[in-house]
Amino acid sequence: MTYARFAALALATAIMTAGPAFAQMSSTPGNVKIASGVLTNSDGLTLYTFDKDIAPGKSACNGQCLVNWPAVTAGADAMPMGDWSVVTRDEGAKQWAYKGKPLYTFIQDKKSGDITGEGKGGVWHIAKH
Repeated sequence: MTYARFAALALATAIMTAGPAFAQMSSTPGNVKIASGVLTNSDGLTLYTFDKDIAPGKSACNGQCLVNWPAVTAGADAMPMGDWSVVTRDEGAKQWAYKGKPLYTFIQDKKSGDITGEGKGGVWHIAKH
């Protein structure tokens, strides 16, 4: 086997082996993770969706709502990818959305795995992958 063929085979093997891990890393924004089918932030806090977010590309959670349910922020250069989109909030900040639904954390969730926001007011739900 020539060196070029060996190198090509090694590269192809590396790509195939790393494929699933690479796809997982690149299929979510950097500050969002997936744990047991639940979307979390980089600290492991549960992410939520809000039933009142009905207008496409817009968040209805502002004022005190936003204090209690902080938006999952996106960088100014964030780009949509797959099921992920970026919402521009009323105050101009960028927010990640999954399948068109803006994402939030809940101020009462203190540690990884907390789900105290689930079902709050009948309008807040755990964001699932």
